[in-house]
Amino acid sequence: MKFEQLPLTQASGQILGHNVSGETGRRKLRKGKRLTEGDLEVLASLGRSTVWVARLEPGDVAEDVAATRVAEAAAGDGLRRSRASTGRVNIYSRELGLVRVDLGRLNELNTCEGVTLATLPTHTAVRQGKMVATLKIIPYAVDATVVERAEAIADGGMLSLSPLVERRVHLVLSGAPAARDRIVHGFRDSLGPRLDALGSHLEEIDFVPLVDDTAEADLARALERQLGTGADMIILAGETAIMDAGDIAPRAIAAAGGTVESYGTPVDPGNLLLLAYHGGRPIVGAPGCARSPKKNIVDLVLPRLLAGDRLTRADIAAFGHGGLLEDVPERPLPRSWIT
Repeated sequence: MKFEQLPLTQASGQILGHNVSGETGRRKLRKGKRLTEGDLEVLASLGRSTVWVARLEPGDVAEDVAATRVAEAAAGDGLRRSRASTGRVNIYSRELGLVRVDLGRLNELNTCEGVTLATLPTHTAVRQGKMVATLKIIPYAVDATVVERAEAIADGGMLSLSPLVERRVHLVLSGAPAARDRIVHGFRDSLGPRLDALGSHLEEIDFVPLVDDTAEADLARALERQLGTGADMIILAGETAIMDAGDIAPRAIAAAGGTVESYGTPVDPGNLLLLAYHGGRPIVGAPGCARSPKKNIVDLVLPRLLAGDRLTRADIAAFGHGGLLEDVPERPLPRSWIT
């Protein structure tokens, strides 16, 4: 493609390079349109004898055609494409789910000259109809070899959507008997809406009054009871967060037949999260920040577990990049106190 200034006598059928305004400053002609004889008369009436145009050459692919082809290659399962306009195609979710982005291929695609693709962060939970990506061809046309390279990079669903199906989530809480109502309300009122937004629901809440001599056994029995009801996930929380890998909660998980995958996360608020599994079912030891409606560690972990991901210690470690979140007022010691 050549971008050049031509006499009006040679510009018919070429692509207008820039918007053209009249004497009042209002736009007369929109950039990107094919110039007609009538358009050239408008330009002449404005006192112009030349115009900047984009002239396509053999092997060039027009912006809308190129955008359609690359977007078609990139949009995988669970996604739909808009029509192309001004070199842009938007990509939307077909249902409630998690956006999946192949980051390596996305970076490679964006090195293709004139091709850009912007996406939501991978693993973002989105509702049906949410825009998850937008593809834009920068010039009015790109060489066919560029389009072919971009298609090859994106092919096979570089972007996809994992549906969020309904899971049975149970909440096991523990603490002093006198604090029961405060603990139940705090975690239920925060976690319930979160799970609803992700297509699952908080089905049962079990409160375990902790007595020092029997705390581990009582909590283990509660976990066994909830696992026996067929819960797909258990969220474990209480009056105080889990403070050590050998604390009461991880010991109770082991006694109930579970295995701790990871304790501690490089996310704040949320450093004290524990993740365990009983077979294929996750047990999430939620810290106190889970009572806050503000974004915290549970907003990173729950969507992926509900989508069926089996998070590993390495996955948890990867949360460190971007893991510094806005502080929450529910914590007893705000990090701003440490100077």
